[in-house]
Amino acid sequence: MVRVIDYVEGDTLLHRLNPVAKLALAAGIILATFLARTWAVLVALLVLTLALGAYAHVSDRLRSILKVLLPVAAVMLALQCAFVTGGDHVLLWMTTDGLTSGGKACLRLLGVALPLILVLTVTRLNDLANACVEVLHVPYRYAFTFTTALRFVPVFGQEMNAIMEAQTARGVEYDTKNPFRKLRLMLPLCIPLLVSSVGKTDATALAAEQRGFYLRTRESSYRRYPLKAADWACVALACALVVLGAAL
Repeated sequence: MVRVIDYVEGDTLLHRLNPVAKLALAAGIILATFLARTWAVLVALLVLTLALGAYAHVSDRLRSILKVLLPVAAVMLALQCAFVTGGDHVLLWMTTDGLTSGGKACLRLLGVALPLILVLTVTRLNDLANACVEVLHVPYRYAFTFTTALRFVPVFGQEMNAIMEAQTARGVEYDTKNPFRKLRLMLPLCIPLLVSSVGKTDATALAAEQRGFYLRTRESSYRRYPLKAADWACVALACALVVLGAAL
């Protein structure tokens, strides 16, 4: 799970697109998901994301995210059914309006998370940061902060696993099915993880400063990211998806 956002090598069209075009496509799917009001559009957008993942050979990464999001979606569905009580009664406390609202909320949750994971798995973080700086004129420090935070996600995950293994060797049992007991066992691990993360952040900041981080500008990049015909077509598709979501 900690490696789910790592770049996956490939030579598909999705891999070769400009990182900004990929961001535009993901943003288009996400905006269309928020704007869509019908089941057909929400399902179609989710299927489109999964189809793009299969085309780029990153379906395993999307399935990993689905395994994490499905329990969250189930909780969201239960809460929606509990608070939305309009419509006809179906089962227990569930009503037709509650199931409709909860089902669409679950589809929106999946439709927002999966496109972002898809973009990260088919784009190198360096290319993503540099393209945002050159094409979108994002200040380099903001792009660097965003990509560095993404790089730290698997690092902190591995650090947490190492701390848990050390505690397991001392007799702590984390394989419990009681969520409250597991939460009580996990909370003390936040302190050593916080100490470790502060040390890594300080070391990263020092290394970046020694390499002339504050001298980096848009013009100093050695790579260029021009938008080609396929990139513009991808941006047009993103706009079309937004219009479709707003209309339906």
